[in-house]
Amino acid sequence: MSPSPETVKDLHERMVRIRFFEEAAGRLFEANRIPGFIHLYVGQEAIASGVCVALRDDDQITSTHRGHGHLVAKGGDLNKMMAELMGKATGYCQGKGGSMHICDLDLNMLGANGIVGGGVPIAVGAGFANKYRGNDTVSVAFFGDGTTNIGAFHEAANMAASLQLPVLFVCENNEYAEYTPRETTMAIKDVVERAAAYGMPGVVVDGMDAIAVHEATTQALQTVRAGEGPSFLECKTYRYYNHHGIQTLGMKYRSDDEVEEWKGRDAIVALERVMADDDIATRFEIDAIRASVQAEVDAAIEFAEASPMPEPAALLDNVTTETLR
Repeated sequence: MSPSPETVKDLHERMVRIRFFEEAAGRLFEANRIPGFIHLYVGQEAIASGVCVALRDDDQITSTHRGHGHLVAKGGDLNKMMAELMGKATGYCQGKGGSMHICDLDLNMLGANGIVGGGVPIAVGAGFANKYRGNDTVSVAFFGDGTTNIGAFHEAANMAASLQLPVLFVCENNEYAEYTPRETTMAIKDVVERAAAYGMPGVVVDGMDAIAVHEATTQALQTVRAGEGPSFLECKTYRYYNHHGIQTLGMKYRSDDEVEEWKGRDAIVALERVMADDDIATRFEIDAIRASVQAEVDAAIEFAEASPMPEPAALLDNVTTETLR
């Protein structure tokens, strides 16, 4: 069944929020106004949005080093997010976590993770707790194709399947693990083939189609929430920019033609075309949404830049210093 017009509008607005936030963060990083590194989610917006629109508020998600999009899609506060990227005290982690460790436990976003595959066992642990408590909450693990080459993924997948845990595995296959093409690191064509080894169902989804991702997620959640064990989605997608930041920094590992071909399938443009063709929104209404989101992002930048840096005395706050015995 096709999603309602309200759902389509929700998908669109979440994608636009991700895109505009990430584009702004990328420009700030290139201008040295954000310290450290950031890994942008531009190009992959349909996945986070399609999945999170299908979730309940109490469902949990774990993220990756490319995690801003997941938090935005889960309802993250752009002010706190931008402040965290700038290392400010008003950020989600008081400026101590930065881009790769941003989280919001109140939204059941259990954190981004700088370790490849690090979020998958966390999601499985949350799934174990949910089953133990007897609720029907689902935990979702977002991860890239490279993660499925990591031992932690296989251990977590095996545990989730053998214990029939309520976990949804979402592989964001953007075809590159940092700078390495996927086909050079695995002998299979579709990452979803690995799900069968653990006895869990899996499907391949067009990760550039927000409606397709939403529909596949909705179907998978029905079985997972019913106690039938984990499920696996492979969403084929593409990141528009470098592994980190925007510029390639002299590392030319993708052709311009390849990048432009994927940009020609842009998920936001495609959904806006559907919205116009199906009389869900006029071009004027779509432009108004874009303008509203842009104003929200601009306000987040102002909030972050006006926020104070953390006080040195707060360095060890929220840090465990006791020696484990």
